Parts: sequence; C-alpha cells; structure tokens
Amino acid sequence: MSAPSNASRFSDAVAVLYQDLLVPLIFEPYAADLVARLAPLRPARVLELAAGTGVVTRELSARLPSDVQLVATDLNEAMLAVARAQGAAREVTWRQADAMALPFEDASFDAVVCQFGVMFFPDKAHAFAEARRVLRPGGTLLFNVWDRIETNDFACVVSDAVAGLFPEDPPDFLARLPHGYFSADAIASDLAGGGIAAAPTITTVDAISRANSADTVALAYCQGTPLRGEIEARQGPGLEQATAVATAAMTERFGSGPVAGRIQALVVQAVR
Repeated sequence: MSAPSNASRFSDAVAVLYQDLLVPLIFEPYAADLVARLAPLRPARVLELAAGTGVVTRELSARLPSDVQLVATDLNEAMLAVARAQGAAREVTWRQADAMALPFEDASFDAVVCQFGVMFFPDKAHAFAEARRVLRPGGTLLFNVWDRIETNDFACVVSDAVAGLFPEDPPDFLARLPHGYFSADAIASDLAGGGIAAAPTITTVDAISRANSADTVALAYCQGTPLRGEIEARQGPGLEQATAVATAAMTERFGSGPVAGRIQALVVQAVR
C-alpha cells in the first residue's frame, strides 16, 4: 500500500490472513489475467507496485521468460515479509518502496504492474506520474481496480452486515477504498494528470469467487483486511461478533455449504 495511514492498517496478523484466505478467494484469477496481458509485450524489466503478499509476483516469475528482471515493491513491510516467505519460482528483487516516490531511475522499466493497489494511493495522478517517470518511452502501465462494491457479492454482503452492527458509525472500509475507485472517467483523468496522454484501454473483467464455507469469507474480509482495524476501533460489538454476524449474513444469502459469488474488476492498460 502507498499511504502511511493505510499501510499501518496492514498488521502482521492481517497480512497472514490476507495471504491464506483472500489471495485464493479473490486475487488469484486477476493475477493470472494481468500476467496474461503483460506476457505478449515481452518486457525485459518489470516493476510491480503494491505487491502485497506477492500473488502477482509469483505469477510473473512463473509465466515470464527467465531472463526478465522482476522488482516487486510495497510500502508495507508486513506484507512484503509474507511475500518473501512465500517465495517465487526464480529470483525477485523485493523492496520496500512508496509508489508516490519511487526510488528508481528515470526510464528504467519496460512495464509497471499493480494489482488492486491504485485505490490506496493518496494522490493517484502523482503516482501515475511516478510510474510514467520510471517507464521507458513506449512502456506499459498495467493495473486493475475493483468495480463498485455492488458488483462484488461477498464484499457487499459482509460490508452491509458489519455496518448494521454500528448504525451510528458504520465501518465503510470496503466500499470506501477497495471498491471506491471504479469510474473510468476518473481513471482516465488521473492518468492524464500524471502525464500519460494516450487514452487508456479499460476492460471490465468478471470472475467467480469460491470458498468452502460462508465463515471462510467472513473471516477473510473481517479479519484479513483493514476492515478489522475499523471494527476494533469502535465501541460495542467486537471483532468476533462482527465476524459471526457476517458469517450469518453470508449463510443466509449463499447457503451453509460451499459458496460462490460474482467478483468484478476493471483492468487498465496505458502506454507511456
């Protein structure tokens, strides 16, 4: 993540649950999609922003030719620690770095990739300007963002259930940040503000999220995202009660056995 206020919310406990539960639940299919789009471009050097626990990094290391140099960054050291522990199919340079002030030379990468991190950047146009700066002429910026929360079934159900516990001050992390940057016009405007003049290609990509049970989903969202901190910061129902309420809502909507729901994201490709 890129803003210190956001980064601090990804504690060690959140990072582990994020990797164990959320990565297979919602992130793996989009990691494969991003890398499938990048591979035909044959980049020689790739920079990943907001790498998190490394789901895209591992896909890059497995799918791109062995001579491609991979540099994976994240602002949050707890996330990077999990990523390093997970490892990759080959050598990766892991580096703590802020997307708002990249510690790399101008025109030093053929591609900059970011999975579900742009939403957290406090000044998106500035972050895009930094990505443009480190890209070589003709290089590609490739990233994805979640679509509005109503198009993502599990996140919507959990968010609504938890909000109901705190009617005077509902925790709105999921709708506000992960699912808060879905306007194609806003994305294009921010890219232009960052000096990327060519019109981006923006594609809506649907997938199905699956889990063995409703409680897995509730645990993933309530305790494996910064929603956890927003729950714990409020007086009244605690984290376990919030997770139980989210489990009940998931079970009511999707049943008591294995669950499946729609997830939807926007994939953005822009050329420097």
